[in-house]
Formats: sequence, C-alpha cells, structure tokens
Amino acid sequence: MTEDGHVKALILAAGQGSRLGNLTRLKPKGLLRVAGNLLLGRILRGLKKAGVQEIWVVVGYKADMIREQIGENYAGLNIQFIEAKRWKKGNLYSLLAAQGIFHENFLLCMCDHIFDHEIPNTLINNKSEKALVLAIERVAEEDTKVLERKGKIFDIGKKINQSNVAIDTGFFLCSPEIFEYAKEAAKQGAVELADCVRIAAQNWDTQVVDVSGHLWMDIDTRQDLARARRLLAEHSQKKRGASDFFAHYINRPVENAVLYRISDWMFITPNRLTIATNVLAWFVTYLFFSGHLALASILTFIVGILDGLDGKLARIRGQETKLGRMEHPFDMLYEFSWLVALALFLSRTQGLLPLELCIFSLVFVAFYRFCYDQFSRTMKVSLDIYGPFERTFRRIAGRRNIYNIYIFFGVLFDVPLFSLYAITFHSALTAAVYAYRASVHMHDSDRKSRSEKSAR
Repeated sequence: MTEDGHVKALILAAGQGSRLGNLTRLKPKGLLRVAGNLLLGRILRGLKKAGVQEIWVVVGYKADMIREQIGENYAGLNIQFIEAKRWKKGNLYSLLAAQGIFHENFLLCMCDHIFDHEIPNTLINNKSEKALVLAIERVAEEDTKVLERKGKIFDIGKKINQSNVAIDTGFFLCSPEIFEYAKEAAKQGAVELADCVRIAAQNWDTQVVDVSGHLWMDIDTRQDLARARRLLAEHSQKKRGASDFFAHYINRPVENAVLYRISDWMFITPNRLTIATNVLAWFVTYLFFSGHLALASILTFIVGILDGLDGKLARIRGQETKLGRMEHPFDMLYEFSWLVALALFLSRTQGLLPLELCIFSLVFVAFYRFCYDQFSRTMKVSLDIYGPFERTFRRIAGRRNIYNIYIFFGVLFDVPLFSLYAITFHSALTAAVYAYRASVHMHDSDRKSRSEKSAR
C-alpha cells in the first residue's frame, strides 16, 4: 500500500492463451476485444475504479505488442511492465518475475478476467495479515475449486470432490511473503500459481473472502468470449434497474440481446446511437403531426429500445461521460413533441380538446419529473427505490413506455383521443403520488435530523 493509502496491483499477462486457438496466434489474450474493449484494458479500468493507481503488468508472449497498445499511462494509470523470461513454464514463473518489487500488500489478478470492481474493493478492505487472501465464489462447478472451512484454505484444484468447495475467482490480496512460497513451489518442481497457494495454505497463511453475487468470469475459450459478452450485456442495466413493467419485461431482454450482438462492432458508438435515436424520434414527431399514426405508434417502441441501448453500450465499454447526461433533456424534448404533434393533428378535426389534454399532461409530467429530480438531489437516492411502495409503484408509474402503449391501442382501435385522456389521467396520478411520497420522506428525514441534533 502506498503512502496515500492506495494498493498497488500485479497483473499476470505473460501467457499465450493457446485454448483460444487462432485468436491468440497473432496477438496475446489480453489484447482480444470483449464488448468493444481490450480484455487487459477492461481489467485496468476495473482496477482504477477500485482505487488502484500503480500497476505492474507481467508480460511474455508478444510482450512488445502489449507495451505498445497499453503504454505506461493507460486510462491515467501509472503502469510498468515486467518481462517474464520463463513464462512458457507456467504462471508461477510469471509471479516470480515480480519478486523484489513489492514491499507491502498488493492485488494480484490474471489478464483474462472480467469483473465487478467491488471484488478488488472487497480484498483491499480486508484486514487479514495472511500472506494470501483469495476472493472466492461459493458455488460448485467444473473449475479451479478452493476447499475452505471457516475462512481457511485446505486445498485448491480442479478435482476436489468434497461438498464444501468454492470457485477460485483469480483475485488475490498478497503480502510480499507470497514470493517465498512461490520459490518453495518452484523448488518442488511446480509451475502453477495454484501450487504456491497450496503451500501457503499448508502453512496456515491464507484466508478467503466471499464475493458471491458479484460479476466475474475467467476467459479461456472462444465460447467464454461469447459468454462474457452476454454476461456484460445482462449486467449493463443501471443499478436501480429498469423502471416500468414494459421496460423491465420487454425492452430489457430485447436491448440485452441486441447489445450482445453489436458490442464488438466498433463503428457503433454510444454517441452515434444517441444521434440515431434522436433522428428517428423526430421523424416520429413528423409522422404524428402528418397523421401517420399507426407507423408512428409502432416506431415509438423502437425509439425506446434504441434509447436504452446507448447508455448500456457506454457502460459496458467504459465510455460514460458527463456529456452523456445531456441525453435526458433531449429525451424529454422529443417525448413532449410526440404528444404535441398528436394533439395538433387531432385538433384539426376535434377542436381544442386534444390540445387542452396535451397541455395538462405536459404540466403533470414536468411537475413529477421535477419532484423526482429534487428528491434524488436532496436525499442522494432515487425516489423509485426509496421504499417498498416506491419500488412497486415504479412499475406502473407514468413513463414514456406506458404512454406509448396508450397511444398504440388508441390508434389500433381508432380512438386516439382516448389515448390523450389516459395519458392525462395517468400523469396526474403519478404527479400526485410522487409529490406526496417525496414530501413524506423528506419531512421524516427533517424530523430525524432535528431529533439527532436535540439528542446531542
């Protein structure tokens, strides 16, 4: 750990990854792309997210190619390279190439993992004084397993048959003492890191931490690459999840299926998706205004899917930007334009009533969005997930997807004016509920703060 409290990291990236066949004949495994990002680059960004600033990368196979593409300042990190002369013998010798560099605890990981940054965070926050702390997942499947009891490692390998096993995630917190165990393993003729772990475990110098439930995956084969893209797509949703029932049960699986297929297409970027979404959305506005209601109502659902894709693509590629937040005001603008265009078209035959309904709807939507945003800024948590009622209500609260359903069925049954009635009622209900629930929770928070001050 550095003087400012940051933990350093060591990444083993010397191997060829022969099980990937032709994919690693021209480039090392760490330079393969997974969902648009270099695998090694994804690992570096994940470690940075966990607070790591200094990283050593052990290279061997096509070492110059890794140095050239990663460089010494990738993602603003301080990166140094170590060349393992005997990398072909096994990853134990990749570890030994770094001996003498670390004089305090450091993170150790492989170059072929995708992971949630909470895994290294959990290790960094561990207070164990053991030579090695291993992050494990408590499941049983055909992989490198760890036999442990009460946090102590008893065995490690692929052929453990006992019921109390866990999966080795490939993430470690090590003290410099680990190099002594590595040298001892090498003297015994061992070539794998697992043998070093086993010797440390025999000396009761190991510990485990459970990271079950966090995203991670070891990539060894072509099938693993496909699985990794699918896994990243499935975990690309915002933490609070999809809001309304349509977004959750319809849009989300469709978006994930599309994202899985396009995530490696580098010509598709989040910004380009945002632009395409807005172009299509304003075309929908034109269709509503010109009376092509059937086509417009169908395309609103396509816009909804595209609107979810750009954010998800940005998240799995690590391309989230402050500018990306401007997407939401533009979303609201075209959403409002749909209602205005529909009302203007209907007013040609039905007078001012459609416009009146539209105006009320826009006022209610603007009001409840403002309440929602104010609550999030003040309470530092989304109103959608603040309590059990809010988590349930969010599925049926007024949202674009719900309003699109009203429009679709209104057009389908040739009663589009009733779509505006439904949207007006639903937006009014949502405004009332959000205003009331936000007021109650913020009042309770104020009362709690006053009580705490009085207690002092």
